[in-house]
Amino acid sequence: MPTKARSTTPVMTVEELDHFMDTAFPQMRDGDGLTVIEAVGPLTARLRLRFSEKNLRPGGTISGPAMMALADYAMYAVVLAHIGPVALAVTTNLSINFLRKPGPADIVAEAKLMKLGNRLAVGDVVMTQEGLDGPVAHVTSTYSIPSGKA
Repeated sequence: MPTKARSTTPVMTVEELDHFMDTAFPQMRDGDGLTVIEAVGPLTARLRLRFSEKNLRPGGTISGPAMMALADYAMYAVVLAHIGPVALAVTTNLSINFLRKPGPADIVAEAKLMKLGNRLAVGDVVMTQEGLDGPVAHVTSTYSIPSGKA
């Protein structure tokens, strides 16, 4: 039986994602508004982690855990933007390469889906910082989509 091809057009807007995240995933927002969904597009999403001293590690750089959380959140956002509000879509794999030392400034995460299937979504996230040449980190990630929810 042939499978239906998925559209590359998002089915959720930034505003709809924000509302969903506020209710289904409030711990990522933590009331401080540091993680912002800026845009969604065909198979893409752009998020920003606003600078906060709470995300610094010794030596004055943005911590690895803060960047990993941003990358995972960006993948969750790009997946949901394209399949709809499926709270139980979950990370099954996340691999990060830290490429250069990010300074005390905002980090922008550009998430892109490479494959969006019925059960799995695979993508990557490139994180950059204004004023630095090239990415500060690169992530590959896989999400599991619950059966019958996509």
